[in-house]
Amino acid sequence: MPDDGSPDVLILQHVRPEPPGTITAAVEAAGLTSRTVEIFRGDPVPETLNASRLVVMGGPMGVADLDKRPHLARECALVEQALRKKRPVLGVCLGSQLLAHVLGGNVRPGPTKEIGWGLVDRTEAAGDDPLFQRVEDPFRAFHWHGDVFTMPRDAVRLARTPETEHQAFRYGPSAYGLLFHLEVTPKIVAWMTTAFQDELTAEGLDGAALRRAAMTHEPALRSTAQTVFGAWARLPP
Repeated sequence: MPDDGSPDVLILQHVRPEPPGTITAAVEAAGLTSRTVEIFRGDPVPETLNASRLVVMGGPMGVADLDKRPHLARECALVEQALRKKRPVLGVCLGSQLLAHVLGGNVRPGPTKEIGWGLVDRTEAAGDDPLFQRVEDPFRAFHWHGDVFTMPRDAVRLARTPETEHQAFRYGPSAYGLLFHLEVTPKIVAWMTTAFQDELTAEGLDGAALRRAAMTHEPALRSTAQTVFGAWARLPP
């Protein structure tokens, strides 16, 4: 923990069903402290980033809601601070979209929603990336997004799926955006599929099947998460 008592890692959580999950375990395993800002409880987004790392989680809102949800603009300001100070950033799902937006990427609705368990292909650039070089190719992840983004200028694309060309990217040495979810556990998948059942119904998807699949894929997903998040937590601050 920094000498002033601030946490090593500041985590922004938008909704109850999408907590940091295995990111927290990786942070703790690296000997780092963390603080989670629970925006859904009314916790204010700090104006100043005092932590040495920033994590921005997912949620059903989007960049299109910036004018309607003031906390999103404050989050973008924190991301800008982290980038300016060259502090490691990890954006997951919505967090990756906010990072792409701050970097000048275009965030827009995709042609279809990508929800469920699917394989993700690494790009050639992922072969020497600190987070993804030891990840299997392809690897399986949990997907739940409707918006996609263009690749920000000077960013490096790290992963893709047939449905979504830009699934992960790195900007500079330590800012990462992951559109997919590696942090989920079977319990978190159960929370998400229950909380967002209406969306599943609208897409003709079976929440119970997604929950059963979570039990099957959990060991491999946990291994990938430990590799990726562990490497992020060990990046130089």
